[in-house]
Amino acid sequence: MEKLSKLLLIIGFTLIWACSSDEEPMILDPEIHYYIPAVSPTLQVAGFPQPDRNMISEEGVALGRKLFFDPKLSANSRVSCATCHSPALAFTDGLALAKHGVSGKELHRTSPPIFNLAWQSEGLFWDGGAHDLESLNFGPLTHPDEMGADLNELVAYLESDPEYKKHFNLVFGEEEIQSAQVSRAISQYVRSLISQDSKYDRWKRSEEVLSDLELKGYQLYQKNCSSCHQEGLFTDRSFDNNGLDKAYPDPPELEGLFLGRYRISSNPKDLGAYKTPTLRNISLTAPYMHDGRFETLDEVLNHYQNGIQINETLAPELSEGIALNTSEKEALKAFLRTLTDSVFLQKH
Repeated sequence: MEKLSKLLLIIGFTLIWACSSDEEPMILDPEIHYYIPAVSPTLQVAGFPQPDRNMISEEGVALGRKLFFDPKLSANSRVSCATCHSPALAFTDGLALAKHGVSGKELHRTSPPIFNLAWQSEGLFWDGGAHDLESLNFGPLTHPDEMGADLNELVAYLESDPEYKKHFNLVFGEEEIQSAQVSRAISQYVRSLISQDSKYDRWKRSEEVLSDLELKGYQLYQKNCSSCHQEGLFTDRSFDNNGLDKAYPDPPELEGLFLGRYRISSNPKDLGAYKTPTLRNISLTAPYMHDGRFETLDEVLNHYQNGIQINETLAPELSEGIALNTSEKEALKAFLRTLTDSVFLQKH
C-alpha cells in the first residue's frame, strides 16, 4: 500500500475506489505496477474490460486527464471535454441543449454522464453510434458545433509543446504524435472514471444502513425500474423507447438524429429508442432524457405515471405506465439519492 500511495501522488489523483477491506487491487501490468480500481461486488460486473490495442496505464490515464481538461484542443482554445462533462456534475453540464461549443449553436442532445463506461458494451452516444471510446472521441473533438478541432492543427499544437511531446512518447513509444493517440489517451482516462462508493454501495457492503424511507424506495425501484435500470450499473446497457414521443421527425439536414437507435441499426423496432442512462448520481445529472426535456425527477416520474406516449416500439414494461402516489414518489427519490457517489465526485 505504501508503493501504491506513492504512485497515486505521482499522477495527482486516486485510481482506487472503495473496496472491502479484504480486497486487493488488481495489478494489470506488473512491469509498471499500475493498479486498476478493485470493482465492487455491487457493480455486478466481472473484471475490467479494455481493448488489447489500448491497455490502460497510469501514464496513459494521466495524459488522458491532461487532454480532457485542455481547452486548446478546440478550434477556439476555449472548449475542453470538461466543458460538457464537468466532474462536479457527475461529468455532465447541467444543461438541456448546450450552446457552449465553438460555434455557439444549440446542440440537439444533452451531454450524458461518462463514468463506468468501461462496461458499456452495446454502443456509445445516445443512439449507440460509436462502437467504443476510441471512436467516440473523434465526434466531439471534430464536430463544428462542439470542439471543432482540425486534427492536423491539433497534432501540430501537441508536437509544439515539450511536455506533451515527452508524455506522448512515454505512453506510446513513438517519435511523432498521431491523432489516434489523442483519442486513446482520453479513452484511458474515461475508463478510469468508476463510480461505486455511494451510500447504496456502502449499504450493500454492510458498511451503512438505509433509512426506512430509502428501503421503501429501494423496493419501489426493484418493482418499477429495475428491468431497464438493472441493479449494479443501474442500466441495462441497451436502448429503449420510453414513450417520450409518438412521431419522429426526420429533417434531411440532421441525418436521422431524432430517430433514436433506428438511425444506426435501421431496425424498425429501434425507432425512438435511446440509450438507457445509469441512475447512479442521478441527483446531479439533470436535466433528464436525451434532449434534456425534464428538469426535475418529479417531471420524470410524472412522465412515467401519466405522460407515456403509446407507440409501436414502446418498451413493453411501460405499456401501463408506473403508478406511484405522493409518498411512494418521495420514497423512490430518497433511494435514488443514495446513488450519489460523493467520494467519486471529490476525486476528479
